[in-house]
Amino acid sequence: MKKVSIIGFGRFGAMLHNLLSKGFEVEVYDKNPINNLEVNEVSLDQVLKNETIFVSVPIRDFKDLIINISNKINPGKTIIDVCSVKVFPKKVMVENLSRKTDIIATHPLFGPDSLRDSGSVMTMEAVRNSYERYDFWKNYFESQNITIEEISAEEHDMMAARSQGLTHFVGRVIDDFGTNQTKIDTEGYKALHKLVNQTCNDTWELFEDIQNYNPYTEKMISELNGSFKKISEIIEK
Repeated sequence: MKKVSIIGFGRFGAMLHNLLSKGFEVEVYDKNPINNLEVNEVSLDQVLKNETIFVSVPIRDFKDLIINISNKINPGKTIIDVCSVKVFPKKVMVENLSRKTDIIATHPLFGPDSLRDSGSVMTMEAVRNSYERYDFWKNYFESQNITIEEISAEEHDMMAARSQGLTHFVGRVIDDFGTNQTKIDTEGYKALHKLVNQTCNDTWELFEDIQNYNPYTEKMISELNGSFKKISEIIEK
C-alpha cells in the first residue's frame, strides 16, 4: 500500500488521518507525542521521505514549519496544505519551497463536526504540478464523496471572508452573548444553537487565525458592524 505523510495531529489532522487511511498507509509526525496505538508515529525526517506530505498545523505555525523543512525535502515531493485560508500559505510555500517541490493548496470545507458521507466540499488549486499528482489527489477525494471546487487562493479568501469568516465570527458573538434553551425555541433559534456548537468546538486559536490571516476579513467585519448599526438605528426610529 502506498505511503503518505501528515505533519500535525490536532483535531483536523486526526480526521485527515482517518480519511487517508481508507486508501493509504499513513505516517504521522507531530511535535507533541501522539500516544495513539492506531497511528504510525514517525520522526520528522521519516515523514519527509514519502512522495506526498500533507501539512496540517495551525496557520500561525505554518510559516515556521515550512521554513524549517524547506532544506530537508528532497526533490520530487508534493506538499499539500489544508489551511482554512489560502493566500497566506500559498505565498509562504511558493517563496520558501524549492521549485523541485510541487504544491497543492487545499481547504477541506468540513471538520470533525461537519464531515458527512456526502455533500462535503474541498477547494483545490494546483500551484505547482510538475509531477502530475494533482489529478490523482482530486480523484481520490472525489472517490470519498467529496466535491472538489477548483479555485485560486485569492478567489477562495474573498469568498471565505463572507462565508466561513462570517459564520465563525457570528458563532463566537452569539456564544459570548449566550443562548439558553427554552421550552418555546423556534427552529431559527435552534439553528443558532447548532451554529454555536459547530463553530465553538474548534479552538479559539483557529478562530483568530481565520480572522487574522485572511486579507479580506477585516472588510467583512467592518461591513457587518455597519449593517448592525444601520438596523439598530432603523429600530430606534
